[in-house]
Amino acid sequence: MTARWITPDAIFDGQTLRLGQSLCLDMGRVVAMGAVPEGAQVRPVAGLVSPGFVDVQVNGGGGVLFNAHPTPEGIATIVAAHRTFGTGGILPTVITDAPEVAAEAAAAVSRAWGMPGLLGLHIEGPHISTVRRGTHAERFVRPMDGQTLALVRGLRSRDIPVLITLAPEAATVAQIAELAATGAVVSIGHSDATASDVQAALAAGVTCFTHLFNAMSPMQGRAAGVVGAAINSRAYAGIICDGIHVADEMVGLAIRARPVADRMFLVSDAMPTVGGPDRFLLYGRDVHLESGQLVNDEGALAGAHVTMAQSVVRLVGQVGISPEQALRMAVTVPAAVIGRYDLATLVGRQTSDLIVLDDDLAFSGWLNGAEEP
Repeated sequence: MTARWITPDAIFDGQTLRLGQSLCLDMGRVVAMGAVPEGAQVRPVAGLVSPGFVDVQVNGGGGVLFNAHPTPEGIATIVAAHRTFGTGGILPTVITDAPEVAAEAAAAVSRAWGMPGLLGLHIEGPHISTVRRGTHAERFVRPMDGQTLALVRGLRSRDIPVLITLAPEAATVAQIAELAATGAVVSIGHSDATASDVQAALAAGVTCFTHLFNAMSPMQGRAAGVVGAAINSRAYAGIICDGIHVADEMVGLAIRARPVADRMFLVSDAMPTVGGPDRFLLYGRDVHLESGQLVNDEGALAGAHVTMAQSVVRLVGQVGISPEQALRMAVTVPAAVIGRYDLATLVGRQTSDLIVLDDDLAFSGWLNGAEEP
């Protein structure tokens, strides 16, 4: 009999935090959770055990920008960099660029499909608002076209998850409906749309919003904008929690204001500096870390330098969200966004899929290392 039991200080089962529970491991896999049978040997594990974090917006890592290296090797480097910090699965994100870059990114994901940690593709732009483009290069911004529709259809024909960020003003309602019909997750971002525009897009099949508050028309007393429409909706909404892109108070406000529970989730929006050097090139221009912020040569924000692990700690310590809800925002909800509910489970998972967090929820390591005798 190869099965053995471990008792962590706490267990996050994808929905709730459980105390006094144990996990039965057999051949490197969790086969049961519950009370230890009489007479069985059990070993304590210091810390909280949880499924690994799920990040659906990752521009780069390990010194690699996906746009600059849209290859299976580039994906592998980015996946490995984020795994170092407890993220078990990512959507590599290709941002606004020349049409061939998105095509190469889609081809790379297709060739690499099956790679551990690769969950699909996030296409962020180029079908966005020039007014709200952020650091996306204006020269590549364009209305939705047949090439992008074909890329999405091709990936979805292989059941590869796709999340596509667009602005309602850059796509027709019919195009949004066509994308949604493929099973792609259509998300609003980089948009200067009105709330009524957003409502029409939601009715057509939009189910998500990209990095809430950032690069979208703001909420005002007489105009809800994209932000207000997103918060009032039942759709999912990603948010960056680094204390830079969104004020902690506004992160908390958005979470508390949503009409439906478990619709907010964390994204890193991470750039190559996560697990890599402190600078990189974006559209041929230098981007570097300065006082913890990523800025371009004009001093403007250019992506995020944060991990999901750091975001969870901040969400609890600074925003005041419960550990249970914070973990759902880092694991369960993003997994649900792309239809991978299995990523938020414990039983049946390999120990290499599970992480250990310390008393402050900081990432300690992967269970397959921590549980070894």
